[in-house]
Amino acid sequence: MRRGIGVVALLAALAAAASAIAVAAPGGGNSSERAKKKPIPYEINDLFIETNATDGDIGLQLLADVDEWDKFTLRDPEGRKLMMKAKTKGRLRGWGLTELFWETAEPEFSEVPLRKFKKRFPAGKYRFRGRSVDGRKIIGSDRLTHVIPAGPVITSPTKGEDVDANDLTVSWEPVTKPAGVDIVTYQVIVAQEPVEVVTLNLGADVTSVKIPSEALTPGAPDTKVEVLAKEKSGNQTISEVPFSVK
Repeated sequence: MRRGIGVVALLAALAAAASAIAVAAPGGGNSSERAKKKPIPYEINDLFIETNATDGDIGLQLLADVDEWDKFTLRDPEGRKLMMKAKTKGRLRGWGLTELFWETAEPEFSEVPLRKFKKRFPAGKYRFRGRSVDGRKIIGSDRLTHVIPAGPVITSPTKGEDVDANDLTVSWEPVTKPAGVDIVTYQVIVAQEPVEVVTLNLGADVTSVKIPSEALTPGAPDTKVEVLAKEKSGNQTISEVPFSVK
């Protein structure tokens, strides 16, 4: 009789323990199941403004990166207006994509003044939302600012200058405007038709760089140098100077 009572007591204790475990794990399921339901953060979620100071135009660019997504949406700072929606279909459905990059048209300031651009794309936090191929939510956001760096003033080479391939140093003045701008990097790009491009990423304290002669083709048409200043917000401005190589 005592053995029976002991068994009953043991069963009651086990039931109580199971109940406590269930209470301690809200939502039910084990930790791996809960992890599968947890939203995935974007590895990269970047929304920024690019301005070409030489051409006098402006555009908005977006970069989002996460593995195997099949749906993406972008909402404005108020969270109510859906700015875009992308979804895989047909042969892409269930396969999954990775990166997403786009840039808007880049109208000249004479067509779309800066004040109108700012009104269309207000400063604030834009929300990135997506879905993975296995149905999990993907979340992220980026804060767009209207701190747009001035175009770098390129001091060398000068416009139309005929430069020796063995002696090309690109130099520019540091970007300090507008007030409050914080440049984090410069990028120097030397482009020659048809496809030759030299790209150098440099620190914010660098204002000149020598271009290796082996990267240049004397006599190549449509040669130009671009200097890009990137602000801590991600906004960036480019200046260009055409020249030739002898």
